[in-house]
Amino acid sequence: MGAGKMGTGAILKASAGATLIAALAACSELPASTASAPQAAPSAMRPPAPKSGTAPSERSRALADHYARVEASLVGQGLLRTDGGGPDAPYTDTDILRNFERIAFYDEYARDRGLAQSDGRSGGLRKWTGPVRMSVEFGASVPQDQREIDRRMVAGYAARLARVTGHPISAGAEADANFNVLFMGEDDRAQTVARIRQLVPNINQSSIDLFEALPRSIHCLVVAFSGNNEDHTYRRAIALIRTEHPSLLRKSCVHEELAQGLGLANDSPRARPSIFNDDDEFALLTAHDEELLRLLYSPRLTPGMRYETARPILVQLIAERRGGSS
Repeated sequence: MGAGKMGTGAILKASAGATLIAALAACSELPASTASAPQAAPSAMRPPAPKSGTAPSERSRALADHYARVEASLVGQGLLRTDGGGPDAPYTDTDILRNFERIAFYDEYARDRGLAQSDGRSGGLRKWTGPVRMSVEFGASVPQDQREIDRRMVAGYAARLARVTGHPISAGAEADANFNVLFMGEDDRAQTVARIRQLVPNINQSSIDLFEALPRSIHCLVVAFSGNNEDHTYRRAIALIRTEHPSLLRKSCVHEELAQGLGLANDSPRARPSIFNDDDEFALLTAHDEELLRLLYSPRLTPGMRYETARPILVQLIAERRGGSS
């Protein structure tokens, strides 16, 4: 694992028989040589401080400084690219098929064992079948001007995901939302936990523990809920985006977590150009990733389908797209 963001997929179990499927984006600690290189983060990279109200705590300020150094280090290494891939990152139909299998049918962590490594076995396909209605909510520490920026970012990205997948995905009011995107800071921990308990009253304590003691190595996460262990249809998701992030890491979290919350929960070191890779080369959804989302939301692929059944359908879908067919 390198010094950048690591997307992960984990399956935990909620108390009332619901299955909690979590996709985490974590950043391993930077080696001393890279972590100490940027001596001071440019002020433009730091999240804006609230214009009124309580000032950020010392812990929140330290976290913001840390993430600013992380972003500066990654960008300085030529990572967190925003170009979506180019001639230097070609991929073939075989790559798409292989990467889709690893990202859509596998998990990095084991079912019912928290963040323990998985046994490497594939599972059934997971996706939404009903409309995805995203809402954006903020912790009390998030200033108003930043809230407007984040709302626009999520709304624009939701529209892009809808175009790519052909699935009804929108961002709007909280009232009927089933995909809650929470922008919360370190000083909003209690508010975060209270809101999650409100959204998912039967969530188990081990899941709550993750939110209550979220280490700085986890940049952001998404949890997607289905009905039970045998149900592969998503019905609710909650994404948590740390508000101490500077702008590019913040946007990167939104791109990865909202896409993973649609069903692409795993990562692969061979996926390129892709955000579903631990190497942090790309910050934002790429053309390659759009192809994975199109495949996932083909009506010919259904929740619970195993890869052995899906493979010939995937081969046909890829061939049709290359041939210009719908």
